[in-house]
Formats: sequence, structure tokens, C-alpha cells
Amino acid sequence: MRILFLGDIVGRAAREAVIAGLPEWRRDWKLDFVVANGENAAAGFGITRKIFDALLEAGVDVVTTGNHVFDQKETLSFIDETPRLLRPVNYPEGTPGRGFGVFEATRGRRVLVVNVMGRVFMPTLDDPFRAVDAVLKRHPMPGTLAAAIIDMHAEATSEKMAMGHWCAGRASLVVGSHSHVPTADAMILDGGTAYQTDAGMCGDYDSVIGMDKAEPLRRFLHPFPSGRRFEPALGTPTICGLVVETDRDGRALRVDPVRIGGRLQETIPDWL
Repeated sequence: MRILFLGDIVGRAAREAVIAGLPEWRRDWKLDFVVANGENAAAGFGITRKIFDALLEAGVDVVTTGNHVFDQKETLSFIDETPRLLRPVNYPEGTPGRGFGVFEATRGRRVLVVNVMGRVFMPTLDDPFRAVDAVLKRHPMPGTLAAAIIDMHAEATSEKMAMGHWCAGRASLVVGSHSHVPTADAMILDGGTAYQTDAGMCGDYDSVIGMDKAEPLRRFLHPFPSGRRFEPALGTPTICGLVVETDRDGRALRVDPVRIGGRLQETIPDWL
């Protein structure tokens, strides 16, 4: 089974590139399942119903999020109706939406996707490790699952790595999001769990983590209010993510980063 995870989609230029390119990538790379983090897809903050629907139409199977999930007020009005849009599973009980789901991939195979948020340098939510553990115990792999994917939306590298080892042997992939910069540590952990600390963003890397450089630079140099907002950089985006190939039990056989276009060195695994 081949799974593509796309890192945080930041702003219009990035989402348009994903929507334009994904049908071809799905076909040419023989992908069975695609997850994309879309929490920054709407002008850099949150996601709208229109954008969510466009991502699904392009070939994304599940959209994950993070701390910006509710930045667009309209999300509260539709997230309960859209099981393929996930918010972190460790939000308190009663929060709209859901944090995980089991979804159908090619040939009727079932894939578990869990979205979880870390707590180090992030808003304080429930314990992410216990939250993920409860889901994995409820949906063990292989069992009826062909694969299990964890999007660990977190700031601290150590917390992401700890989650990878916590899920080792119980998930096909644990991948970090939120930092917007791809790490160089794609590997397979003990038990056949693919791991990367951060997939990076789909966005313009001539920026400050996807935002137009002017206002972030001003805030670092002159830390007083200006009334100006962060705006997504709209130059040529780089598509960043990673691709995993699993065996029939959901164990990772291969994992490699994917980077297309933009400023970063293009990387497409030769086995695709």
C-alpha cells in the first residue's frame, strides 16, 4: 500500500498547487491513500468548507489540522458533518468534530487516521499520549486495518520523537506537522513504523514559515503593535511531504520525503 502525507498547506498558492498536481501524483505514483494537513489552507489560518471540498475533489482522502483548526469561524458550522476533516483527538470532550476515523482506501482497504496535538510550547490540551493509546487499542493493527497514520501536530522535536516511539509497532506512520520546515530524519522505527519529525509545509519557502517576510521581520526587530496581520507568501510553492509503502499487515517497508518545485531541492523517490 502506498500512502502520501502532505505537510501543512499554507495559503492560496500552495493549495492551488496541491489541487492542480495531486490527480497526476495519485495516478503516476499509484497512491492508495492521501492525507494532507490543511489547518493553514485559508489565507494561512484555518480552513473553509469550500477549500476542504476542493482538496477532497483533487484526491485528498483525509484533511488533518492542529491549533489553527477553528481560526475560520465557519469551521464550527460544518466540522461535525465532515468526518474526513479531523481536529486533534486530545481536545476536551464536547469539542466539535472528531480526532480520528477509519476510512476506505483503494480495493476496500481500511485506514485509521489520528490527528493529535502536542503540549510543549502549544495550547494545553489533554494528554496526547494517552489519547493516541486509547485509539490504537480500540483499532489495533493489523486486525481489520491495512494501515494506521498518526499526524502529530507539535512544536517540540522531542515530543514528536517520543510519540513515534510510543506508537512503534502499532502504526504504519507517525509524522510531525506544525513546524513548517522539513526534517532530514525519515526512517523506519522498530516494529515497522515509518517516522519523520516534520514533513514540512506546502508553501512558499521564500518566507518566514510560509508568511510574507515583512511583518515577521518587523515584529522581531520592533516588538510593538503595528495593526498589520501575517499574510501568506504567494511566491512559487514547494510541495513537501513523505511517501510510505507498507506490507499487507501495515508495516512500513519504505519511507522517503517528497519535495516538488519551489526553492528546496526536488526529491522524488526513485521507487515511485
